[in-house]
This record gives sequence, C-alpha cells and structure tokens, in this order.
Amino acid sequence: MLVAMDEVELVVAHSERATLRVGDMFLKVDADQARIDVEVEAMALAPVPTPEILWRKPHVLAVAALPGTALGRLGEPRTAPPAAWANTGAAIRKMHDAPLPAWLGQAGRGRDELAAELDGECEWLVANGVLPADLVSRNRQIAEAALAPWTPVFTHGDLQIAHVFVDGDEVTGIIDWSEAGQGAALFDLATLTLGHEERLVDVVAGYGADVDLDAIRAWWSLRSLLIVRWLTEHGFDPFAPGCEVDVLKAGM
Repeated sequence: MLVAMDEVELVVAHSERATLRVGDMFLKVDADQARIDVEVEAMALAPVPTPEILWRKPHVLAVAALPGTALGRLGEPRTAPPAAWANTGAAIRKMHDAPLPAWLGQAGRGRDELAAELDGECEWLVANGVLPADLVSRNRQIAEAALAPWTPVFTHGDLQIAHVFVDGDEVTGIIDWSEAGQGAALFDLATLTLGHEERLVDVVAGYGADVDLDAIRAWWSLRSLLIVRWLTEHGFDPFAPGCEVDVLKAGM
C-alpha cells in the first residue's frame, strides 16, 4: 500500500552523508558504503533497541522511525526526566557488556593515533586563530587523562544525545551506528553527556559501575578539541551556546 507523504525533511547533510525523513522512514545516504555496512551489522549485534531496517541499496539505508523523541540536543535545555538518562546509562552498560564486534570503531583508535591527531588539531586551532592558545593548552592537558589504556568494549562510537530516543522514562531505541565497533567505554559515556554535565550522575547511576568522572571530563576536552575543525568545515557551529567551545571553556 502506498502512503501519501506531505514532505521530505532534510534532517542533516554535509559532504560525507545526508539523512532525509519521508513520513515514518529515514533515508541515510552515505558516500562510504562501508559505513552503511558497519551500521547494519552493528544494529544486528547490539543488545539494545535499534531502528527496523526497511531496505538497503548501494549507498542508501532505509530505516523506520523510532517512537518517542530524542533524549535531547547539544546546546538546548534538557527536557527528558532524570530516569530517562539513568535508563540510557543502563542501556549503554548492556551494550558495553555484550560480545565484542570483530572490527574497531570510532572509539577504538589507539593512544598514539589519538595523541597525534589531538596534537595536530590543537596546533591547527591555535595557528588559525580559531581558539586562544591558553584555552587549547589547558584542555590539551586535561585530555591527557583520556589517553590512558582501556579495555575494549562494544561501543556505539557517536552516542550523541540526539541519537538516543526515549518515550517518557523508557529508551525506545538508539540510531546512527556507522561508527560502532570495539572502543573505549568512557568515549560513549562522555559523548552522551557532553554539554550536559548535570546529567552525568544520572547516567552513571544507571550504568551501574565505577566510573572515573575525571576521565569523563578528559574525554569531553579531547572530543571537543578533535571536532571543532570538522564541525566548522561541515557547516555546524561549535561556538553556539552550550556546544563544544563552551565545553572547553568550562574546563578552564
């Protein structure tokens, strides 16, 4: 049966990927077919709710919309109740306790690789006058704690709050698995709580394990330093209130 669609909504788009919403279906178009393949395999392995895959063709993945709304948006006031954040922490723990996928993910880069990338981004931020040298230097020092050895777990790799859907207190699903794979557990927890430090205690309570809060803060600095240039070059604004640059300033 054909369903009439009132409009096509552009959810997000940049030079690498685009996501469109057509009614209750999302179309994900990715220049890198490998990312779509990872997303499909990761969703099949993940022990948490994920979108139903409707169909896939080269460079396009169609998934059903999830019930509920996003847990939140970076830079916007929080609206989800504390219990929803705690239940999200519990879902993340379930994923982190699951058997490892066979491949490394976004959160699985080694210490030397991360350190080299971090130094390169810090140099670029200062050399191009994007951020003050003292702000970059202080956060580079904080980020050092995130480079300690970690035991790999099954990570989502891009666990922004906009990728977690809730209905009331219940987690109805997690989307956008193209960066999933083996990686550092704290990377996921830090990505989820970036810009929402006040919700960290709820997430950790739901996660149910000892978590080094200073290490989480180190990952906030590391992730923010690494992504400012990419966001700027892809049409996003890391200087918006509550976003990455404000996170870096909070670390001063």
